[in-house]
Amino acid sequence: MFSNASEISVKSQGIALSSLMTKVYLWMTLALGITALSAMFVAGNLSLVEAIFGNKVLFWGIIIAQIAIVFTLSSIIDRLSFLSAGLLFGLYALLNGVILSSIFLVFDMNVITQAFVATAGTFGAMSLIGTFIKKDLSAIGRFCFMALIGLIVATIVNIFWTNDTLYWIITYAGVLIFCGLTAYDTQKIRTMMIESSTAENYEVGMKLALLGSLTLYLDFVNMFLYLLRIFDRD
Repeated sequence: MFSNASEISVKSQGIALSSLMTKVYLWMTLALGITALSAMFVAGNLSLVEAIFGNKVLFWGIIIAQIAIVFTLSSIIDRLSFLSAGLLFGLYALLNGVILSSIFLVFDMNVITQAFVATAGTFGAMSLIGTFIKKDLSAIGRFCFMALIGLIVATIVNIFWTNDTLYWIITYAGVLIFCGLTAYDTQKIRTMMIESSTAENYEVGMKLALLGSLTLYLDFVNMFLYLLRIFDRD
């Protein structure tokens, strides 16, 4: 009898984990869809493009709002209701699309499509690695995070230096870093989901899933932007 009860418990936990992970990818995909639609809408409206990119106050206001939303979700999501957290995530995806609308003005549509397909395939492969690999990826995650800080510093330096060689080093390094982060973040999210799937508070698990979807969304978008540079070069 106890054996059956244990098997049922393990099975129910597995079902709960599967459900939460499905939500992670579903919400990430939904956020990407919001970003794509808002980007295309803005890019197709010249007056909006001029209003946003021609007004430094508005442009930087949107950037600051995005940073504030990510900070809020990452630091105090436990104090927010799930509905509020979800709406903030949706707003972030929308604002990100507004800023990313510029890629439709700079890059050819074929290049954007190729880069997106490549990103989807690479992201999917790295996420599968993070899902099924048994090795703890914490060390890789720490290395990639430190490398990301270096990448940001190098990017800022190259804004003023404008060195073409450094630009391409940053580009290829960016792809590798976000490949590593995708695998690491996937494993980390699954670990959090395993812990939350045993908890009685369903909303806690849902919030963690939402936070996980934001993390993977950021990995996907950043990987896409670096691959976009590479495909445009070709």
